[in-house]
Amino acid sequence: MDEDAVAELIEETLPKARATVTTPRDPDDDKHYAVRVVSPAFEGESLVDQHQLVHDALGDHLTRDIHAIELTTLTPEEAE
Repeated sequence: MDEDAVAELIEETLPKARATVTTPRDPDDDKHYAVRVVSPAFEGESLVDQHQLVHDALGDHLTRDIHAIELTTLTPEEAE
């Protein structure tokens, strides 16, 4: 699974989400990602709930295709 596929899964699931995905450690390591997601769906949600929304969007890929994610979640206001 590559960065574009991870971003696409998140953006398809979360309303008006913008996801940026990179491989921060080693460009050839396609199982560790840094994920930054901006979405109005995070408004009023705790950090734990925001992260859970992203985990839900990635579903079974978190156990099969992705070993670890460094996750940053922001509302559009926080991203400005």
